[in-house]
Parts: sequence; structure tokens; C-alpha cells
Amino acid sequence: MGHLDGKVAIVTGAGRGIGRGEALALAGEGARVVVNDLGGAWDGEGADRRPASAVAEEIARLGGAATANFDDVTDPDGAERLVSQALETFGRVDVLVNNAGILRDGMLFSIEPKDWAEVINMHLMGHFLPTRAVSRHWRAESKAGNTSHRAIINTTSESGLFGNAGQSNYDAAKMGIVSFTIAAARETAKYGVTVNAIAPRARTRLTTTTFENSNRAAEFATAENRFDAMDPDNIAPFVTFLATDAASDITAQTFIVCGGAVAHVKLPQVSDVLFKEGKWTVDELAGRRDELFKNLGPDVYEGPRGYARLPKQ
Repeated sequence: MGHLDGKVAIVTGAGRGIGRGEALALAGEGARVVVNDLGGAWDGEGADRRPASAVAEEIARLGGAATANFDDVTDPDGAERLVSQALETFGRVDVLVNNAGILRDGMLFSIEPKDWAEVINMHLMGHFLPTRAVSRHWRAESKAGNTSHRAIINTTSESGLFGNAGQSNYDAAKMGIVSFTIAAARETAKYGVTVNAIAPRARTRLTTTTFENSNRAAEFATAENRFDAMDPDNIAPFVTFLATDAASDITAQTFIVCGGAVAHVKLPQVSDVLFKEGKWTVDELAGRRDELFKNLGPDVYEGPRGYARLPKQ
């Protein structure tokens, strides 16, 4: 007996890397899977039906049930066709994993607006449109009296949570996914839907490209240790857990997942507060500015200078 017997899952960007591992893990727990992948390059160019088809065939060889889908999830009609294919093929849908994404890195002063916008569109519209399509179906099902736990798992990034130079478009999109997750969770809770986000750290086409020739490149090299902490398949068990009834009371949360570690991310919250009666002056604020940072932890990302390091004078 699998944890997802009888259920149907959609995974976007499932032709390679993290998405492939998620599709296989969901199928391993009994879910029938719609394997979506447009099959483009890491920057979104082109299309290729082979990756999604190969994963669907692999699931079938392992004794599971899967169908390949090649729609563009940034297209409203494509997202609707994706959900319709799940319903027409398997009769229901219970889980949506939004994983598809691209990169087009560049510094603020040199990146082309088109490249900036297309990354935003891919990640945000690519999460919104499948979520919109599936939540409309679940809403109708709930109104008809058909209720059960339904799960959406979104994909954010540590780059979005903490910021990364050269990736302002990707970072803005990925932090936007965190806010989108919270809003979607609030809007769909009454229909039995949980919506959570994961920030995966793993070796994929996107990460190897990002950190190539950097001082972090070794993290993303092919692992030789017994346990490969950067194996993209390490992400799948937690995503699968969030899809099960064991996680039916977890929603609107964000988690970092890497190797054997799962970390719950505290969502934005108020830390220190300055207060006075009346309107502030600039001099008063300058004199009391350090009071805004009294409760800093040891984390490198905290502090008035944050993750960025100002150049020495």
C-alpha cells in the first residue's frame, strides 16, 4: 500500500532533474502521474517531447501509470489542457507540483529587459496558471460535495529567500512564489487544499550553470561520496510527504530541502520596533537606528548589511 494509492498528481517541469525525481517518487507511492515538460533548454529556448515521454515510460516500466504532457504552463490554454488531460486520462486530480522554471542571469545594469521579464513570466505565470486551473476544478468538486485532501507544492529558491547577485529576475520571481503560496493557501483552504513551497538545493541544469566557475562550483560537481547530498532525487520524499494525508494540516509554509535536511523557514515577521510619540526626525532615527537590530541571530543573512557586503572604504 502506497501513501498515494488512488490519487493523481501533476508535476510540471518533470522531464529532468528535481521534477523527474518528484514524478517517480509520487508514482512510487501509488499516484498516477501526469508528467509535464515543454522540453526546452535551461534558458527556456526550444521544445523537445522526449524528456517527458521518457519519464512517463520509466514510470510505466516500474509498474506505475503515467502520461506525458508537453504544454507550456505559461499559456492559459496550455495550463487548462494540462489539467484536462489529467481528468480525461485518470478521472481525477489530487496533487499539483509546480516545478517548471528557467534561468536568464544578468546584473541589473546589463541584463536585457526581455530576459528579465521572461524569467518572471515563466516562474510566476507558470505557477499561477496551473494552480488557477486545478483550483477551479477543486472548487467545483467541493461545491458538488466531493471533498478530500488536495495538495499544491510550489518551488521557490534560497536565491529568492536571501537574494543572489546576478539573479534579480529569478530572485524576484522566487520570492513572489512564497507570497503566492500564502495567498493561494488562504483562498483554497475551505476546499481542502494545502499549499506549501519548497526551496530545493540540488545539482540540476540550472544550478550547475549558475555556479560554474564560481567558488561554489565544487558543491555542484558529480558527487563521489556514498551519499550524494546534491542528488536532485533527495528533494522528492519531502514533496511526496506534503502530498499525503499525513500533511493535510500543513499549509502556507516554506521549507528548504537539501540532502538529508529539511528546514522550516520562518516567514516574514516583525523583529525589533522603534517607537516614539509623534513624528520622527532624521536625526532621531540616525541616533536610534541600532535598536532596529537588537534581536539579530547568528545567520549570515541577517544584519543591517544583510547578505550583501558593502565595499571597504
